[in-house]
Amino acid sequence: MHSPDDLSFDAATASELGADGTTFVATVHSLWTVGDKPNGGYLLALLGRAARQMGNDGGAQRWEVVSSSITYLRPPELGPADIHTTVLRRGRTAAHVRAVLVQDGRDLVEATFVISELPPGPVVARYDDVAPLLAPGPEECVQLPPRMPGGVKVGIMQVLDLRLDPATLPYIDSEPVEGGPRRAELRGRPRFADGRQPDALSLLFFSDAIPPATAMIGSSGWVPTLQMSAYVRARPAPGWLGIRLTANLVTAGMVDETCTLWDSAGHVVAQASQLARLRFPDEP
Repeated sequence: MHSPDDLSFDAATASELGADGTTFVATVHSLWTVGDKPNGGYLLALLGRAARQMGNDGGAQRWEVVSSSITYLRPPELGPADIHTTVLRRGRTAAHVRAVLVQDGRDLVEATFVISELPPGPVVARYDDVAPLLAPGPEECVQLPPRMPGGVKVGIMQVLDLRLDPATLPYIDSEPVEGGPRRAELRGRPRFADGRQPDALSLLFFSDAIPPATAMIGSSGWVPTLQMSAYVRARPAPGWLGIRLTANLVTAGMVDETCTLWDSAGHVVAQASQLARLRFPDEP
């Protein structure tokens, strides 16, 4: 295991396989948080690393997580945890693995992963209807501080360099996009603050490493994710990623958001969608 003082992504998502061959011992890191709660993308990557090891069955093949569905039952405490894994199926081209984060005998976070081969380089799409990112380069974007309005500490912003398009800065009176009504959309450029290059596993984290898009239309406080699905489409090229998060429908105290990630070469490398709870200041 890594040193407790190691704040890196690899250290924060590390775990050790126990003697039973299916249970991993892990630590929910105190810095990979929003307020006092662990970030949802971080938890997805923590479980994903353990599931990837089980899906590869200790062999030479280097399959990656290509699909995941995670449900957040209760927020885990910061500290020791177990990850219980079950290989649901292992075939010639893919493995399906369930991973459950457990503390004090309670299931807190449950995910199912598809582990399969990813091409070693970029793949030309047969069909691509994803709208372009349309965000400036990192030098023209604004770096987010590690605190939200009201002084809430955002721990992941100490390990993440996230820079947003000035036209989509949350919590401030930024200009409406192209003079029209304000959209619940954020665009920008993320990377690890320590210079670590993105890889397939880290895309699970990056898919949730951005403030809620509904901050652009006045939502307040924490926006806890109930369920999220993420897809890794390609191995990212080194360098800054591009990110766009868009809220689609806000109703009955819930919102669905869609995230798209591009690598530095302009290829779509990951997509995610989630359902989350939220509140507004004018609501009870």
